Amino acid sequence: MNAEPERPTPCAKRRVRLAYLVSHPIQYQAPLLRRIAQEPDIDLTVLFGSDFSVRGYRDAGFGVGVKWDVPLLDGYKHEFLPLLRDQGNVSVASPLNYGIVRRLRGTGGEPAFDALWVHGYATINAMHGILAAKALGIPVLLRAESWLRDRERSGLKLALKNAFFAGLKNLVDAVLPIGSLNAEYWRHYFGDDVPQFLMPYAVDNAYFTQRARQAEAGRASLQAELALDPARPVILFAGKMQTRKHCNHLIEAYALLSPAPGIEPRPYLILVGDGEERAALQRQAEATGFRSIRFCGFRNQSELPGFFDLSSVFVLPSRHEPWGLIVNEVMNAARAVIVTDDVGSAPDLIEDGVNGCIYAAGDVVALTAALRRVLQSPESAATMGKRAYERIQSWSFEQDVQGLRKALAHIAPGFVA
Repeated sequence: MNAEPERPTPCAKRRVRLAYLVSHPIQYQAPLLRRIAQEPDIDLTVLFGSDFSVRGYRDAGFGVGVKWDVPLLDGYKHEFLPLLRDQGNVSVASPLNYGIVRRLRGTGGEPAFDALWVHGYATINAMHGILAAKALGIPVLLRAESWLRDRERSGLKLALKNAFFAGLKNLVDAVLPIGSLNAEYWRHYFGDDVPQFLMPYAVDNAYFTQRARQAEAGRASLQAELALDPARPVILFAGKMQTRKHCNHLIEAYALLSPAPGIEPRPYLILVGDGEERAALQRQAEATGFRSIRFCGFRNQSELPGFFDLSSVFVLPSRHEPWGLIVNEVMNAARAVIVTDDVGSAPDLIEDGVNGCIYAAGDVVALTAALRRVLQSPESAATMGKRAYERIQSWSFEQDVQGLRKALAHIAPGFVA
C-alpha cells in the first residue's frame, strides 16, 4: 500500500515592514494609523519630524493656540526623529531632521523597512526620505493633497516644476491619490509611468457618526447657550476664518435670504472658528442689522459634532481648498453640504441636488439659490442629509486600507493584497 503523498505546507503570507514619514502627529491621520496598525501583516512604524501638535502650538490659520483634545499617538508604533530645526509649524525647512538614512538603513546590512510611505514631497525632510530610500533600495509610496487648480505661476516656475517631477517620478514606485482631482494631478505629472492606488481622504466615520448621535442629547442645551429657536433652521460654517475660505460670501448670501428689507432671514447663521478675518466678518455681520448671526470662536475637534447636530446645512465657500475634510465629518452627521467647485472633495463626495449642492466659487447669487434649494423644506434638507450619510460610508478607512494593501502588493513581492 503506497503511502499518501505529503501535502505541501501552505506558504505563509509575507509581513511587510512599512515606515511612514510625516511632519508631525495630525489629528485626522491618527485614527487611520491606528487602523492600519491592526493589519496583522503590516508592521507599521511612523517616523515623525516634530511633536509640536502634541505639545500645543499657535495655528496661523485659526490665529489661536491649539492643543487637540483627541489622542494623537495611541495605538500605533511611532518615533520622533532627531531635530535640527523646529519652528512649531510645517514649512519647506521645518521640521528639519537628521538620522533618516540611519533609521531606514537599520543594522546588519539589510534595510530596516520593506517600504517607505511619505506624506508630501515639498519639504526637505520628505525629499531626504525619498532619496535615502532610493539609495537603500526601499520602494517609495507617495501621498499628497496636490491638484492642478493651483495658484498661477510664471513660465519659469512651471518649467522648473515640470523638471522636478520628471526627476521625482524616477524615485517613486507608486502614488496614493486621495481623490479624483489628486489622481488627475499625478497623471498630469507622472503619466502612466507611476501606478496609482486610491487611498481616499477619509475621516474616522465611526467616531463622527457616534459623536453626532451622542450630541442629540445635548442639542437643547447648546440651543439655549446660543439663544436659538429650535423651530428655525441653521446654516453652519466651521473652519479657519481666512480670506480664501470666503465666509464674507456666505454672509452676503445669507443677507439675500431676507424676504424684505429689514426682515431677518428665517435660518440662523452660525460661524464656528477663528482667524485673521474674524474681526472683518463680525463687522460685516453687524452691518446687516440681523441678530440671527452667531460667532462661536474656535472649538476643538470633539466639540464640532454638537454644532453639526444643530445644523440643517453646512457651507464651505472656499477657493483653493485641496480637499476639505470638514465635509466628510459633516456628512457623517447626516447633514446636507454646500461647497464651491473649488473644493477638492466635491467631485467625489457631493452630487449636486442629491446630497447637497455645488456652485461656482465666488458666485454669491448661486450660493443663495443653493441655500434656498436645500432649505425649501425641513424634509428636503433631511433627505439630502440622509443621502450624504449614505455616500460617506463608502469613503472610509476601510477603503484606505484596501488601497494601501494593493500598493504594498505591487511593490513588495509575496505580500497579498
